[in-house]
Formats: sequence, C-alpha cells, structure tokens
Amino acid sequence: MNEIILNIYLVINNDCVVEFRVIAYEMEGGDETKIEFLKSKAKKDFDKAYHFNAPVNSKGKFMPYRKFSKLEKRGRQFELFEEIFSSLNVPQNPLICVTPVLDGKILSSE
Repeated sequence: MNEIILNIYLVINNDCVVEFRVIAYEMEGGDETKIEFLKSKAKKDFDKAYHFNAPVNSKGKFMPYRKFSKLEKRGRQFELFEEIFSSLNVPQNPLICVTPVLDGKILSSE
C-alpha cells in the first residue's frame, strides 16, 4: 500500500532554525526501505524542496536550535511540522526523515 513519506529539512543558520523545507514522495514497502530512500535523496532534493516558515517568538526571533533539540528529545518536534502536514494533506503520524542543513551544509547520513 502506498504511503506519503517526507524529507523535511531543518535549515539552521547562526544556531537558529530559520526555515523548513520539504519534499514528499508516495511509495510502498517497509519503513526501513522508505527511510533509506529518503536519505538517498536528501542532498539531491534540497534545492527543489518547498519552503515553509520556521517559528518565531513574539519578538520575531527564530527558535534557537537547542530549543528544537529539547523538543525533539521529548518527541514533540512534530508540533512544529503541523503546517507542513496539513498543507500536504498527509495522514496522521507520517513517516519522515529530518535532515539538518547547518549554515548551508546538508548534513545527510548518505
């Protein structure tokens, strides 16, 4: 059965999360196969991924990466991706691969 899977890029500049980017695929197979596929596409897909705004606080400042990391440790980083999920009409709990882009360098495990 086909499933929508996402490569989400976490764009970090000067230790702040300044942008999200995403590219979606529809494929079938096991989760491990899908994750390997997403990782293999991470570097190639970055330039054509859709842009989404990163969250800002009440003063218009971007979220420090360390705050994102704390959310991630608690399993709450998905809350920041709700706009992405709703824009792409993905079902609840989609399979995603998050790829950091640190000061312009894509940190892919591929």
